[in-house]
Amino acid sequence: MTLLDWFIAFAPVLVVLVVGLYCRKYIRGVSDFMVGGRSADRYLLSIAGGELQAGAVVFVAMFEVISRSGFALSWWGWLTGPVGLIIGISGFVIYRFRETRAMTLAQYFELRYSKRLRLFTGFLGFFAGILNFGIIPAVGARCLAYFWGFPEHVSFLGMACPTYVLLMGAFLSLSLFVSLTGGLITVMVINCLEGIIAQLFYLLIIGALLLMFNWSEIVTVLQDRPAGHSLLNPFDSMKVKDFNIWYVLMGLFVGIYGTMAWQNAAGYLGAARTPHEARMGNILSRWREMGKTAVVTLLGVCAMTFLAHPDFASQAASVTAEIGRISDPHIQNQMRMPVAVAHLLPIGIKGVLCAIFLMGVFGGDATHLHSWGSIFVQDILVPLRKKPFGPKQHIFALRCSIIGVALFAFLFGTFYRQVDYVVMWWSVTAAIYVGGIGAVIIGGLYWKKATTAGAWAALLTGSSLSVGGIIARQLDPHFPLNGIEISFGASLISITLFVVVSLLTNREDFNMDRMLHRGAYALSEEPKTIGAAAAKRPPLLARLIGIDKDFSTGDKWIAGGLFGWSMLFTTMFIVGTMWNYYAPWPDSFWPSFWHVIAIGFPIFFALATGIWFTWGGLRGIARFFAHLRSERVDHLDDGTVKNHHNLDEKG
Repeated sequence: MTLLDWFIAFAPVLVVLVVGLYCRKYIRGVSDFMVGGRSADRYLLSIAGGELQAGAVVFVAMFEVISRSGFALSWWGWLTGPVGLIIGISGFVIYRFRETRAMTLAQYFELRYSKRLRLFTGFLGFFAGILNFGIIPAVGARCLAYFWGFPEHVSFLGMACPTYVLLMGAFLSLSLFVSLTGGLITVMVINCLEGIIAQLFYLLIIGALLLMFNWSEIVTVLQDRPAGHSLLNPFDSMKVKDFNIWYVLMGLFVGIYGTMAWQNAAGYLGAARTPHEARMGNILSRWREMGKTAVVTLLGVCAMTFLAHPDFASQAASVTAEIGRISDPHIQNQMRMPVAVAHLLPIGIKGVLCAIFLMGVFGGDATHLHSWGSIFVQDILVPLRKKPFGPKQHIFALRCSIIGVALFAFLFGTFYRQVDYVVMWWSVTAAIYVGGIGAVIIGGLYWKKATTAGAWAALLTGSSLSVGGIIARQLDPHFPLNGIEISFGASLISITLFVVVSLLTNREDFNMDRMLHRGAYALSEEPKTIGAAAAKRPPLLARLIGIDKDFSTGDKWIAGGLFGWSMLFTTMFIVGTMWNYYAPWPDSFWPSFWHVIAIGFPIFFALATGIWFTWGGLRGIARFFAHLRSERVDHLDDGTVKNHHNLDEKG
């Protein structure tokens, strides 16, 4: 790292400090701290939410997947595209959840089911969440320690201390500052600004990599795989373990089943100005992710080329030597690609990538701290208290809880020894909560016959099976099921029990209109959909993919274009799979195919979305602050539920 690299890398820290101090004045009530005053528009939500997936730990996790599966996994992923988009365009789950006006999922569970279920899900979600989050600061700090070329241990207070532990403490401290100063207001604004900067930085990294590596060098390395383990030909990759077609299919099911279940960004779920803005934020985030794909993929395959191609043998030797000094074999494999990236990038570009890593660390960790700390207060302390918190006392409790989550993450990251891929750890720890909760969320929002007894049956079964899977994998490294398989099995069993027990115990249908504030229960002060809604009923095809009367003309183009693009690749998948079944394409075809599909198209989207979302993000921030300045604060809007009503609702 040169002086220029260090300057570029740490310039975002100044932005974080300035914005954090500025946003403090907008915290006037609990809803401001928790859900940003419900004032965010679609662009603010999509960009800020996307930064949760931009930290160093996410790059490490994706490098693990790319090094194991290459481009072949993308082919099978196209099978799932339209399904995921229909879920997003229709606003499945997220639209109705926003209609409940709940700040957290567990608050919705008290509205729909019971106070005891809120307490249990609050604790279960908090427990699973802090376990899931526990490795994130450690992996991110370790990645940056090796990226910067720091030694594995340094002397601290007369003792040999792992370098990543000191960095982890520093990063968590700055993330705490972000979370504590202005709650979700600060977190969203900082994440949005960081996301805008990162999109422009992506273009610089892409340009540098295209100048440094030619496609023939990359192909030479990717083709050097044994039969059945191809990184280019999806039909010659069936022997790849963990990241294969079954990983994709089970991931699709678990993803739909667990829609909005995972609470690592809980505040965002209730922060939209309207239910439709929440839905559009989700749709726009999918456009933005297309551009980010180019950076992660290019970095991954270029790092693999740098390590294995004869033309880079002399430079790669220093990477091998540096990796050899790491004592833990699992950490060696995990850090191989990040260290290679650090060695291959030129001056200036290395600082640019480091800035992206740091912005992702601060934004992602701050979001996790805010979410899990808020859930502990809102869904465990608030329901247990007989006397409600006062506004200032409530915000103080939220801040103390956030500090507690940071301390746990620091201790967990210091002492826990990771034995699985990052994405597998995320899958299995999320399944502790999501394994049973998906049926409870979807059933409660869409099925009037869902009962509290059915919810308990699904929750207890799903969490028990998932915890058992974690223990089994820790005790036996050769346990036959991986993280995604454990999640899939737990989810299927939970759904079955939820339906059966609900049908057996249902005595009276639940009043869905009251919970969703529809019909006679509509709230006059709730803001209406932004934009001009279509005057006539949408055509059949539009309705089939989830487009309704709330979509303006521009919204229809955004959603329809995304669906059409996805269908293009799904059609290519269906035709290509059938063609290869009868007449397999030669191995020489696949390098050219992926050069266009996996590199060319994403680079185009990186450029287009960089311009599009810079404009949208800056406009979204301006609208956000304008709405906050005119907001009427209601101190009863604090997440308390009385007799299946939010406390601030009358009648």
